[in-house]
Amino acid sequence: MKETKYEFLKLLRTRSFSIATIGFPVMFYLLFGIANKHLVAGDIQIAKYMMAGYACFGLIGAALFGIGVGMAGEINAGWLEVKRASPMPPVACLFAKCVTAIALGLIINSVLITLGVTLGKVSITPSEVAMMLALAVPGSIVFASMGLLLAQVIPANPAPGIVNIIYLPMSFLGGLWIPFSQLPHWVRPIASVMPTYHLSQLMLGVFGRGYRFDDVSTQTHWLSLIGFACLMLGSAWAVFSRKQQRS
Repeated sequence: MKETKYEFLKLLRTRSFSIATIGFPVMFYLLFGIANKHLVAGDIQIAKYMMAGYACFGLIGAALFGIGVGMAGEINAGWLEVKRASPMPPVACLFAKCVTAIALGLIINSVLITLGVTLGKVSITPSEVAMMLALAVPGSIVFASMGLLLAQVIPANPAPGIVNIIYLPMSFLGGLWIPFSQLPHWVRPIASVMPTYHLSQLMLGVFGRGYRFDDVSTQTHWLSLIGFACLMLGSAWAVFSRKQQRS
């Protein structure tokens, strides 16, 4: 718990991280969600749709940058080796980073929901709010596993740029910025296998099937995310074990 506390404080006090991680989804939502609050597509309120999309965008960014970029820097600086040599349980470091990513995801979701209700005039029930916040927990964990793999394979200095190259196209293809139905037809088969797509479908499903892109079952989206997380964790463990053998 102490490691979690100081990991959270470290990221909040790193202004370049906290302002960007929390500020970007909020800024984009103000520009594209709140600014279009009067637009309605059938029964879909654009501000409500965008709120779900940028909630996913924010929690994914918190996980990838907080763990992927942050841990890559710690590995490069040798700080991770110092922690491993200390009496602290080895799992405490990873636990702290995952809980911190979840906490940041919850903060981002809470801010977006508040903006949606107050400025965007979004109609949302308490149960929908609870479901959105609850979904931020497994969503953060899934992409924290991806961040863990990236931390093992990318150098520290170019890590932010590399993560952005991966993160931004995945967000676009997942329908986090624009509806999946408006993507080019040749892109949709690629987009439908993205983990961001499956997370966005679950988040949009909180508001009812009318907000969903497809008729795929909720179970399929959950199984896809679980499979992706297992793949990332297995790959991260394989890379870590190989490094240990070499050293």
